[in-house]
Amino acid sequence: MFKSVTFYTNKLKALKRFYGDVMEFNIVESTNEQFIVEIGQSTITFMHTNQPAFYHFAINIPGNQFSMLKFWMQDRVTLNRGESLDEIYFSSFDADSMYFEDPAGNIVELIGRRKQDLFGDVSQASFLNISEVGIVTPFVSEVGEQLQDIGIPLRGGTEVDPESLNFLGKGDAFIVLVPPARRWYFSEKSAETYPLEITLNDGRQIVLDEEGKMALIN
Repeated sequence: MFKSVTFYTNKLKALKRFYGDVMEFNIVESTNEQFIVEIGQSTITFMHTNQPAFYHFAINIPGNQFSMLKFWMQDRVTLNRGESLDEIYFSSFDADSMYFEDPAGNIVELIGRRKQDLFGDVSQASFLNISEVGIVTPFVSEVGEQLQDIGIPLRGGTEVDPESLNFLGKGDAFIVLVPPARRWYFSEKSAETYPLEITLNDGRQIVLDEEGKMALIN
């Protein structure tokens, strides 16, 4: 679903060092105002802004490499903990997850899909694509309707819960739609609204402004 995503940050240089040097991802383009990092079949653009911002996003990884990747990550970051655990199994998705924060405070989740295997050592190929992007908005119901109207289905029904976590998408790619102030899993941070852009695989763009209102660009 996700071809590319654009996030905003006031810590551009620190993020570039983190994703290029620590995570060893491929930086495919870089200027003083932005850089683009390649994550499997997806890309993330980090764009400079003067205001701090943080987001939640997730990356799909092979289920059979989850333990190897956890050791690989522990050499590079401190994993977030939830109720004394640093990983969790989601039976509804048949997937294991671990979480960490980057230098800008983005809450990053690595999701090991148990039905997807990749044999060999940990490498850039182990990071398959963007799995989830959090959209935080006070207009949950309105945005949920807009997303369903453009063919992105709500998991488990058709009516979004304006007070809770909503997954829109299918397979292994979802928009996570939440209201402000809801605490993110495996984090002490509460969700806040920041602008972002999503380019879908079919070329359509979802644009969220600083107020949390969504527009679609064909």
